[in-house]
Amino acid sequence: MGKNLTSRAENYSKWYNDLIVKADLAEHSAVKGCMVIKPYGYAIWEKMQATLDKMFKDSGHVNAYFPLFIPKSFFSKEASHVKGFAKECAVVTHYRLKNSDDGKEIVVDESARLEEELIVRPTSETIIWNTYRNWIQSYRDLPILVNQWANVVRWEMRTRLFLRTAEFLWQEGHTAHAGREEAVSETLKMLNIYAEFAEKHMAMPVIKGVKTESERFAGALETYCIEALMQDGKALQAGTSHFLGQNFAKAFDVKFTNKEGVQDYVWATSWGVSTRLMGALVMSHSDDEGLVLPPKLAPIQVVIVPIYKTPEERQATLEAASKIKQELQSRSISVKTDERDTHTPGWKFAEYELKGVPVRIGIGPRDIQNQTIEVARRDTKEKSTYQVVDAALKIEHLLEQIQDNIYKKALSFRETKTFSADTYEEFKEMLKHGGFVLAHWDGDPGTEGKIKEETSATIRCIPYENRKEEGKCIYTGKPSAQRVLFAIAY
Repeated sequence: MGKNLTSRAENYSKWYNDLIVKADLAEHSAVKGCMVIKPYGYAIWEKMQATLDKMFKDSGHVNAYFPLFIPKSFFSKEASHVKGFAKECAVVTHYRLKNSDDGKEIVVDESARLEEELIVRPTSETIIWNTYRNWIQSYRDLPILVNQWANVVRWEMRTRLFLRTAEFLWQEGHTAHAGREEAVSETLKMLNIYAEFAEKHMAMPVIKGVKTESERFAGALETYCIEALMQDGKALQAGTSHFLGQNFAKAFDVKFTNKEGVQDYVWATSWGVSTRLMGALVMSHSDDEGLVLPPKLAPIQVVIVPIYKTPEERQATLEAASKIKQELQSRSISVKTDERDTHTPGWKFAEYELKGVPVRIGIGPRDIQNQTIEVARRDTKEKSTYQVVDAALKIEHLLEQIQDNIYKKALSFRETKTFSADTYEEFKEMLKHGGFVLAHWDGDPGTEGKIKEETSATIRCIPYENRKEEGKCIYTGKPSAQRVLFAIAY
């Protein structure tokens, strides 16, 4: 099965698209620019969602839901915000259809035009801050630590499954605070939660940092991000956390009476990750045979494939498989036994390799006789023979090893693809080979724009744990206090 994939070396983009479709993660829909997330893909997203949701709740946040439709007038209240999203907005103008005069088609009923047009949610700052005005009067009402799981629409002409679609799924946190320091602290707390999720669950190493002014979220004072490196050497922004200052509170007149009895505007943050993480997961770890899923996010962590020829052998192998399955499930491991008679064991092996199942168990008559099972791990393709008596414990440890190995492999790749450039010529040469390039920049958005125009590379972030280092900007030669992280990005 997996052999039908285009190789990464031959055409990385086609390999990615082929894999998404053939591994049953998603497919293009009849609506241009939108995708259907298939059950296997959605099961991975659900695991991401459940893990993040628990992390949010453990850090004091609660979930709510706000409308999909936002009055157009709300967008005009925060100037930089509307400028940032204007070109991506889908607009609802009418609320009814009718039959055409000749009865042959359905047309828009022009008499049913909305008094005020509605924007289909591209992000929720405006509707949420309009709502918070009714929730907040005093410092006693703060902080508000709310998250919502939702879909958003950002009209895209050139799309790619999971990475860039007109509609996608995400979570967006929107918090309100009594002071600047508390809001900044919240912004960084959420950045760290995203980084922890990426590294400990997705097995994807990330670099935390702050965006430059030109890459900042529309309406934010600061945008913090986590940046990951994909196997083709391109960067992918995997999550963002924004310090919004008092911009939205001022735009929507959200004031509170502080402890001193003085009225002040509320301080805000917003933060989010989306189904783009699915694309990141695929591109971080997968190979030419298919997906490679970290066990913590795999819908099926272990698959058992019974091998038999006669009805008697089938019965015996299924009974043995059932016992192993129960023991693994008692350790909270998700297991599937493939009992289908419609496919050969070899076909099944290839299918689960394509789908990235971390551990595969084969069990046949000889294994039952010897009280053993054959165990194959997806990440390294190694096979081992385990005694049934302690197999469950060993497989539990094996899943931990696989999770750790996948992370270490991705980290090692990033380290070999992270370079330092001291001249513009060096910089351009390094970019040809892909990867992160650390280089000096003079801090001028104009310089940043020229570098992007000439090389397609952007400043992914100013690394949060950066060491100060005096130098000269690679483009202008002007003084620079530290290197910043450049890459060509998705």
